[in-house]
Amino acid sequence: MPPSLVIGLIVTYFAVLLITSWITSGSGDDGTFFTANRQSPWYLVAFGMIGASLSGVTFVSIPGAVGTATGHFYYFQMVLGYIVGYLVIGTVLLPLYYRLNLVSIYGYLEQRLGHYAYKTGAAFFLLSRVIGAAFRLFLVATVLQVALFDALEVPFAVTVTVTIALIWLYTFRGGIKTIVWTDTLQTASMLAAVVVTLIVVSQDMGWSPTQLINEVRASEYSTIFNWDAGHPRYFWKQFLAGAFIAIVMTGLDQDMMQKNLTCRSLGDAQKNMFWFTIVLVFVNLLFLGLGALLYIYSSQKGIALPTATDEVYPLLALNHFPRIAGILFLVGIIAAAYSSADSALTSLTTSFCVDFLGYTRNEAELSNPNMRRRVHLGFSLALLLVILAFKAINNDAVINAVFDAAGYTYGPLLGLFAFGIFTKRGLHNTAFVMVVCIASPLLTYGITLLVPMIWEGSQVGFEKLIYNGLLTFIGIWLLSHKKMPA
Repeated sequence: MPPSLVIGLIVTYFAVLLITSWITSGSGDDGTFFTANRQSPWYLVAFGMIGASLSGVTFVSIPGAVGTATGHFYYFQMVLGYIVGYLVIGTVLLPLYYRLNLVSIYGYLEQRLGHYAYKTGAAFFLLSRVIGAAFRLFLVATVLQVALFDALEVPFAVTVTVTIALIWLYTFRGGIKTIVWTDTLQTASMLAAVVVTLIVVSQDMGWSPTQLINEVRASEYSTIFNWDAGHPRYFWKQFLAGAFIAIVMTGLDQDMMQKNLTCRSLGDAQKNMFWFTIVLVFVNLLFLGLGALLYIYSSQKGIALPTATDEVYPLLALNHFPRIAGILFLVGIIAAAYSSADSALTSLTTSFCVDFLGYTRNEAELSNPNMRRRVHLGFSLALLLVILAFKAINNDAVINAVFDAAGYTYGPLLGLFAFGIFTKRGLHNTAFVMVVCIASPLLTYGITLLVPMIWEGSQVGFEKLIYNGLLTFIGIWLLSHKKMPA
């Protein structure tokens, strides 16, 4: 694909986002930035959240993993768990957040468990979101750098700086109100890439839509359920992990819940969550079906595939499919990466302003927009520095370990919210909550090292989130007393 075409795609893509920002940003005050004045149509939020729930890594990883022995359609077992998690969000968490009229969801921890629990929960979110967003942007920026900008002799630091500057430009004024609209565009871009790829490949194979479905269903890749308790993709392990991942990474994550809190009412937010769940199930099936089709296609065409499964979809889209499929693939992966980064930047700014600078939670009373914009710029620089640090490390094992470590920070949030919602106990000394929340991830990491030593061949996977949350819950319980203080 000519470099001029790729550059044209990127410029056009960001131009559309900037125009969208200019149209949707409104007055640019705190009510607009933090809550979109609670006027977002629920169906727009629901569709946009599909893109926000997928990252650039997921965009290529789910189809690529289908071809592995531990892959196939086993991921769908986790998706079924998501349904349970989203049900909990819609029936337990959303009513709580709306009743308290929260801007930052961690404000609940202050009201229920006190100052230190509140600050600890918000700090864990900031840490995990900065590392997570930077990691995803780093991976996509690396792909673009190798594919295009190295040939143009553009330094990696310049590539990343310009990218983050563009994200800042289209989010600094409208914040979450702009994100609701740009997420919709980005979701449409991702789905268009997948659908066009399916159409192009099936036409090349001479298959009708019905034949395409039958070929995927009959392939070795389409196995969904695994009932072998010793297998890393055992159903109950995947299902329970999916339920808790959905609760924590959506329901207890300011990034995802800030979008829900822009809806006009609790009823609208619950409709948003309901339809989002249904659509997300089918979207994941679409990605899994695409993965099976990629492997069937490459086998019949005699195409040698790379060892790294994440490279399968990019290789075929950019080198073997018609140009339209390659163009939409690039647009899709850019959209997947930046839909995560722009909403992360907005939620980081919101959490820091509300949870640490004490901004008013009543959007009718304006705070200092200039300070908010400086915070927004500060987190943009933080993302840039973390990405450049990943580049300087230049060691996949170390970088993945850092990203994995950030995943441990969601466990304390799970424990904090579970204790607050499902018990009526109070705390003797809230300062020790910080100690518990730091100790729990460390103990969980110890469990992941110990389990393979005790049970040969066993490994702790996604369920470490459950262990982490349980340890936090137990630790806080030991600090508590029977009745909440009046």
